[in-house]
Amino acid sequence: YPVLLALGLPPLAANVTNTMALVFTSAGSVIGARPELAGQRGRALRLCAITAAGGAAGAAALLLAPASAFAVVVPVLIAGASVLLLLQPRLRRLSPRPADGQHSGGQHSGGQPRDGQPRDGQPRPRPSGRLLLAVFAAAVYIGYFGAAGGVVLLAVLSMMFAEPLIRVNALKNVVSGAANAVAAIAFALFAPVDWAVVPLLSAGFLLGGMAGPPLARRLPVTALRLLVAATGLAMAVRLGLSAYR
Repeated sequence: YPVLLALGLPPLAANVTNTMALVFTSAGSVIGARPELAGQRGRALRLCAITAAGGAAGAAALLLAPASAFAVVVPVLIAGASVLLLLQPRLRRLSPRPADGQHSGGQHSGGQPRDGQPRDGQPRPRPSGRLLLAVFAAAVYIGYFGAAGGVVLLAVLSMMFAEPLIRVNALKNVVSGAANAVAAIAFALFAPVDWAVVPLLSAGFLLGGMAGPPLARRLPVTALRLLVAATGLAMAVRLGLSAYR
C-alpha cells in the first residue's frame, strides 16, 4: 500500500488495487504453510464463512463512504491493530473461557489431532460469541482496508486459539483470503482498480505467501509478533504524517 501511494496512486485506488492482489497471499500460504494448516480444515471453513460476510460489509462501507474519510481513518486503524497485537498475550489471559484447540504440544507433528481436537477425546471448547464477533469485525476491517488487516485478525485469532503463533498465522492467511476475495469481487465491479499494477502485486504476494511460512518457522514467536507490530506502527506513522499534515 505505501509503495502504491509512492507511485502516485490516490489512497482509495491504492487500497482497492492492493486488496485485489492480496487474494494471492492466501493461495501462496496454502502452499507454503501446509504443515501448520494440517488439521485446521474444519476450523478454517467455519471462520471463512464469518470473514467472507465481514469482508462484504467492509467493502460496502468503503464504496459507500466518502473517499476523503478513508485517508483520515486508515492511520488510526493500523496503529490500533498493531497495539492490539502487542497486547495480545495479556488480552488472551483476560479471555473469559478456554481457547479453541487448547491442548498440550501445540506445534504440528505427525500425531497432531485432526482439526485441533484434544487427544483425550473431550469436547473442544468453543470460542465465545464475543470472539466470533471480533473475527467478523476484523474481517470488516480487511474488506475496508486490506493493508495491515491481517495484523488485526492475527491478534483476534491469537486470543481464540492457544497454539503457536506460526500455526495461528497460517490459519489467519487462509481465512483472511475469504474476506479479501469477496471484497475484491466488489472492487473489480465498482472501484477504481489500477489493473496494470495487479499482476505484479499478485505475483509478489503469491511468492511471499509461499516463502513466508518457512521463514517464520525460524523466528522466535515473540520476535515475530514484535516485528509485525513494529512494521504496522511504522506504516501508521508514515501514513499519518501524510494524512494529517
